[in-house]
Amino acid sequence: MQWTTETLAGDTEGVTYTLPVLRFAGTDEGAPTAYLQAALHAGELPGVVAVDALVPKLAKAHAEGRIRGAITIVPACNPVGRLQYHFGELQGRFHLGTRTNFNRDFPLLPKPDASTLGPETGTADQRLKQRLLALSLGHDIVLDLHCDDEGVAYLYVPVELWPAMEDCAAAMGVAAVVTWGGSSGASFDEASLHPWLQLPPDEARLDRKVVTTVEFRGLRDVTRAHAQSDAEGLYRLLVARGVVEDAAESPAGRFGGLVAPITHVDVVTAPRAGAILFDVESGDRVAKGQRLATIVHGPGQPDGSTDVIAPQSGYILTRVSRRSLYAGDDLLKLVGDAPSANGREGALED
Repeated sequence: MQWTTETLAGDTEGVTYTLPVLRFAGTDEGAPTAYLQAALHAGELPGVVAVDALVPKLAKAHAEGRIRGAITIVPACNPVGRLQYHFGELQGRFHLGTRTNFNRDFPLLPKPDASTLGPETGTADQRLKQRLLALSLGHDIVLDLHCDDEGVAYLYVPVELWPAMEDCAAAMGVAAVVTWGGSSGASFDEASLHPWLQLPPDEARLDRKVVTTVEFRGLRDVTRAHAQSDAEGLYRLLVARGVVEDAAESPAGRFGGLVAPITHVDVVTAPRAGAILFDVESGDRVAKGQRLATIVHGPGQPDGSTDVIAPQSGYILTRVSRRSLYAGDDLLKLVGDAPSANGREGALED
């Protein structure tokens, strides 16, 4: 068990960022290896506290010689975004200088070899992306820990890795899996898998690969209970895939949650600006035509509110955490029973 510090120069003189990195050496060179990072969107903290609860479990396994494959963890991987406050509110999703999402525009390498990255160049957010990808390259399991606004726990899984990753979804106890294909704007998970997809199948060995964006519920779900439960799920995944040895962990079994392609997801938007009165919770099943929410745009006035109706039957995956939106802002994600009329490929949000 070894802590090291990665140093990243800022964009102005006198500014330096640091990233603590934790590594556990494995006892078996042939065992699968794992990389975990949290808070790429710097304000999304459920993954940070899950890692905090996971580390003691791994430290115990390490002391007992039960870590078979090497593990690398970056518990808070975006110090650049963590510094961005505006009028007291953390702005951790987009870099304020480049206006680019911290989870977009990662390098897409021709093979899983860090030497193909070349020297780090560009602004601090671009160099951070190069550094994180370099840290993750070569690992069989790559987990990018995020959260949504409000929602159930779910995974984004590349179509190339499903249903082979069913054991991972079951181990983690998530409620849903959204599979995606094509381009996602060079998000971290796309960049992590892309070089392996360039190899012949016998070299890529995709059956060993686990690459996923983990959405640990919502922004406010930073609790001891969730942290402990999420840490147990991560630990079960590492055991199930042979990274950690633990005879006390029983097999996860089959995944019983919702599985749907990303093209089934309706991102329902607000038809008017105003105050939101939700009629549904994340995790609810809804019927086509059911009222999902009401937007109050003219309080007390005749015709001062507008209902938002389900475009099809399905499952409420997420809601926004704010209760006031602009017209056209995303309101919720509905995983439909059929393809969405406005289905999106790769990525659902900017």
